[in-house]
Amino acid sequence: MGVCLHGTGELLHMELFEIFEHTFMLRALVGGILISLCAALLGVSLVLKRYSMIGDGLSHTGFGALAIGAAAGFPPLEFAIPIVIAAAFLLLRISENGKIKGDAAVALISTSALAVGITVTSLSGVNIDIESYLFGSILALSDSDIVLCVIVFAVVMTMFILFYNKIFAVTFDESFSKAIGMKAGIYNIIIALLTALTTVIGMKLMGTLLISSLMIFPAIISMRIFSRFKTVVISSAVISVIGFFIGLCISFYYSTPAGASVVLVNMFMLLISSTISLIKRRRAAAVSS
Repeated sequence: MGVCLHGTGELLHMELFEIFEHTFMLRALVGGILISLCAALLGVSLVLKRYSMIGDGLSHTGFGALAIGAAAGFPPLEFAIPIVIAAAFLLLRISENGKIKGDAAVALISTSALAVGITVTSLSGVNIDIESYLFGSILALSDSDIVLCVIVFAVVMTMFILFYNKIFAVTFDESFSKAIGMKAGIYNIIIALLTALTTVIGMKLMGTLLISSLMIFPAIISMRIFSRFKTVVISSAVISVIGFFIGLCISFYYSTPAGASVVLVNMFMLLISSTISLIKRRRAAAVSS
């Protein structure tokens, strides 16, 4: 009996760490963790500024750009990056001018770009794996993509370290920030630029339809438990990495789409955080009464 249990334990240990024996999984793990951290850090500001769906709009724009680039014979990722950055600036400009509400602008751009991408893919005859673009693939990241992930992560971290106080001010009260002479528009542009880069790179792993979840779920989960901005940012990053790692393992062992697996894990963590928040509120109400 003891030998049987020992053998079973060794088998489980081997299966658990099998994920680290494959180069493509190591690339997915490293790239995914870096993108998760970037998305979580940016997501807190985006959620608080009510720009939550900008990642969704940019990912759909990225899909359209990737399809056009592939059909035209250009490197899809390099072709998509400047287009998505331009779309991010356009969304920011529209939201600031107030002629079209931010959510309506996102819906217009995202649905149009998605329709263009699907049409171009259908008419071009180019062999494009639409499902991997829409839902993500753990086989998609290349060594050059990892380099881009490292660069974007370094830039995002540098921005948060150097300009933390200004990001905090712009996030919570942009009007006051402008009143005291802070160039809030510059920081909004920086956030939009980094969001665009994170979205395009993350699309290959999470998919067009699901990349925005990396920006939304961790931030909302953290806000249900914590109230201080710095604590929310840190916990959001931790939650994002944990959720991605568990989702990636599920994807590997059960052959499920990587993006969908990560989202389901985040949904489960959201349920847990909601339960914790409810318990805290009830305890506070009991103490006050």
